[in-house]
Amino acid sequence: MATARFTTTQENYTITADLRQIGMDLLITVTGGDNPHIGVVTTLTKQTKIETVRYPSHDGRFHKDDFISRRIAQRIQAHLIGSATILAGVHVNQITQNQIAASAPMSDKLAGEICEWLAQHPVTSARPEYYSDHEQPK
Repeated sequence: MATARFTTTQENYTITADLRQIGMDLLITVTGGDNPHIGVVTTLTKQTKIETVRYPSHDGRFHKDDFISRRIAQRIQAHLIGSATILAGVHVNQITQNQIAASAPMSDKLAGEICEWLAQHPVTSARPEYYSDHEQPK
């Protein structure tokens, strides 16, 4: 099981993407700021649409971390062999407009580094075997 960590800093905060390759699939955890958390779960494969579940935040509104997770998902989708699950939660206390604006290029940088890593670390896991529609376990 391969792992990697990617980090970017702009406007006085850092976002980190921790990648874990599980078989042919990826689990990517994107956290940062003053209060890292899990605010959204974004799922995708090369062939399926990107879907996101947003969790309610402590103040009752829904987390907006899908701006980051979906941006990364869109950029890595063509490079996937299996599925990808992205957990994201970045909270900067009293965030400024400049810090909000920085999250787009920061997400793009992380996505680019993930794509480069995927190109340099092709999946070596054996493909799973399945019974055909006419077979049953013995």
